[in-house]
Amino acid sequence: MPLATHSATADLTAELIACHSITPADGGCQQVIAGRLKALGFEIETVISGPADFSVTNLWAIKLGKLGKAGKVFVFAGHTDVVPTGPLDKWDSNPFTPSERDGYLFGRGAADMKTSLAAFVVATEEYVRSNPNHADTIAFLLTSDEEGPAHDGTVVMCERLKKRGQALDYCVIGEPTSVNRLGDMIKNGRRGSLSGKLNVKGIQAHIAYPHLGANPIHLAAGAIATLASTEWDQGNGYFQPTTFQISNIHAGTGANNIIPGEMTVEFNFRFSSASTPEALRAKVSAILDEAKLDYAIDWKLGASPFLTPKGALALALQEAIQTETQVVTELSTTGGTSDGRFISQICKEVVEFGPINSTSHKLNECVSINDIEPLKNIYRRVLENLLA
Repeated sequence: MPLATHSATADLTAELIACHSITPADGGCQQVIAGRLKALGFEIETVISGPADFSVTNLWAIKLGKLGKAGKVFVFAGHTDVVPTGPLDKWDSNPFTPSERDGYLFGRGAADMKTSLAAFVVATEEYVRSNPNHADTIAFLLTSDEEGPAHDGTVVMCERLKKRGQALDYCVIGEPTSVNRLGDMIKNGRRGSLSGKLNVKGIQAHIAYPHLGANPIHLAAGAIATLASTEWDQGNGYFQPTTFQISNIHAGTGANNIIPGEMTVEFNFRFSSASTPEALRAKVSAILDEAKLDYAIDWKLGASPFLTPKGALALALQEAIQTETQVVTELSTTGGTSDGRFISQICKEVVEFGPINSTSHKLNECVSINDIEPLKNIYRRVLENLLA
């Protein structure tokens, strides 16, 4: 689906946007990408995982360099799935019909992250054709399960690669990290996510006879206030302090004359590398024990924090950004979780970089057409800066 811009990267972006890939569907995106990579000499492996009614498509593509296993391994990683569109009548154009307006390319996935995927591919095509005898290895790791539960995507592929002994040296994930201008922010880590579901027991009774009951809301109020006001850590040079937030509280039957017999509180920690899940759980339990509550907590560790200190990859990306855009970029660990939490388990250096994030997951999601070629050029320059 060629655009008026006649840019190979923009045209591929449009082709990927046109693929209906609402998570966990891939919509044919990986087939398009695999075809382009196979033409360059990449070995292609497609892995279908997950239950039959929620199957996930994963792609591992690799092109060994002249050094073979002795060389460095550089990986472009990302996801082909997108979030649901929301009400179609609220879009100014069909979200799966790429449309150009006012200097922007509109469509679901334009920012998150089909432009990055297209830029990965075209950057790799340009690099390989200019460096047919490259010594180091280039690979792609893609999934259609990033916007969903993330149970059958990158985490599964990383386990497979780990069992094979496939080490990775550098990984760029194409998440949309820029804020105001292309290149103004790189993510070199992410906070961890630890969720808890607290159940506090009381005694149900008629509200007119409180001496016959025990109101769990009243019993837990002081402890909840303490949890909300506690300083969990002070962060560090890369991470903000750990935060505690309550997302839901439920108690009662709906009647206004019954003291509830129990209360449920759902909460989440976004935690820095200055804390551990074990320490956070222990501190919460100590506060609740001090209040002498009858309680139970169901814990779920969604992600551990990961961090890539400033090293070869971050420096190469910063240099590429400044050369291409004259922007001095900022390293950041803000935002939610990403598949970097899985890749960092098998890769020495992991960073995220992509287009401006302001319209991701929104109606009329878009990317500036003027940013598409510079993004591709930045990715190509990183390959040139890092690989032999």
